[in-house]
Amino acid sequence: MRKYMIATPDTAAHDALEAILAPDGEGETFRDMAALRSALAARPVDVLFVDYGLLTEGSASHRDGISAVWQGHQDVEIVILVHQEEIRRAVDAVKEGASDYLTYPVNPAEVQMVLERLDKTLILTSELDYLRDQFWNEEALRVVRTNSPAMREAFAKVRQMAGTRTTVLLTGETGTGKSLIAKLIHSHSVRRDAPFVSVHCGAIPDTLIESELFGHEKGAFTGAAKRKIGKFGLAEGGTLFLDEVGTISPSMQVKLLSVLQDKTIQRVGSDRDIPVDVRIIAATNDSLRDMCEKGFFRKDLYYRLNVFPIEIPPLRERRSDIFSFAEVFIQHFNGQLGKNIKGLHPKTLDAFQRYSWPGNVRELENLIERACILEQGELITPSSIPQDLFGHCLQSAGSRTDISIPLGRARQNVVDAFERAYLTELLESTHGKIKNAAQWAGITPRQLHKLMARHGLHRRDFRSPTKKGN
Repeated sequence: MRKYMIATPDTAAHDALEAILAPDGEGETFRDMAALRSALAARPVDVLFVDYGLLTEGSASHRDGISAVWQGHQDVEIVILVHQEEIRRAVDAVKEGASDYLTYPVNPAEVQMVLERLDKTLILTSELDYLRDQFWNEEALRVVRTNSPAMREAFAKVRQMAGTRTTVLLTGETGTGKSLIAKLIHSHSVRRDAPFVSVHCGAIPDTLIESELFGHEKGAFTGAAKRKIGKFGLAEGGTLFLDEVGTISPSMQVKLLSVLQDKTIQRVGSDRDIPVDVRIIAATNDSLRDMCEKGFFRKDLYYRLNVFPIEIPPLRERRSDIFSFAEVFIQHFNGQLGKNIKGLHPKTLDAFQRYSWPGNVRELENLIERACILEQGELITPSSIPQDLFGHCLQSAGSRTDISIPLGRARQNVVDAFERAYLTELLESTHGKIKNAAQWAGITPRQLHKLMARHGLHRRDFRSPTKKGN
């Protein structure tokens, strides 16, 4: 909940601000600076709306007024309230550290735009603090930058447990990046210099998985021409990643449970216990809990694996990350293919935002690889991606409604898709001319710039090739 304070003698401005802030916030109103400073020193606040005259009363400069506010609470965001003829003073105050300004009479639409910008600033500050603590290594920084609250929560969990010996269970749909998260955990653990060994349990026949995991002695079975130490042996001192762990047979479940309990293995063809020091990270795209209820998976093994669960959301629930994922993949395939592709054409990105991505991040990566091979220009155009992507919308006619996400998020997904499509068509029609586009949309150029930044749209992508100077 946003905490706010309002300091203004203008009753109409106070009422307008209160009507916007009160439903989602908690605040106080002041008529003089002495009472305001006292409150700032006693209570935390996120944003202060303050009249320029009150800020500079007693012949103080706006710099002194801002400093006085920060003495009470150095983290408060300050929004200056001014009359039209005082705009130059407000701009000077912003240069001195104020966050923004609003003019009398207060316009609710402008207030909302200011609040959105302040919220993004708070998120960015939080993200910078998140990255500055030197926890993430350089390679991981490309991965952990995300606009998705669910993914930020997942990465926060990685930070909490990476340095422990705790067994981890990663859950999520196929292609969401569970193996990447497993490697991220290993690379930030005290075992980072030891092996990371990955096993796709579903790809190994039941008759061979015991040998694959625990190893075998020479002559243990037909074809066993020499001793094999197995994946547990290879991962000694490090991390063993068991992908699709829900596919292993009941008999193998018993043996895996024994290893987790006793920290020892027996190679096929041997009765000698071999101690192992291996951290287990398991992953599944099935609900192991449901499998337990149906008798397909042992409950005691599930509890051993589910010590620290981390759920990875599907790509359709973190659409704000599609652009950053695409950039990383384009950079990677540029190096492999000797290309110099700069990014996505606006219509391509719009199609990506509308598509449901049943194959998740893996599908996006494969699609980008194909597009980089086909594309001859500097942007991945619609002609380089499968045309059926343009037939998929978040809510196309006759499609079923996705009720797996909350109503608010579903509504916002539709609004975001429409807003982005509208802006794309608008900017294409005006060849990226911000003034003309803003006038056509009935908003200010400043508002348009903020909307473009929110949706990852860039003016340069819409300029007419023959009019680059416009």
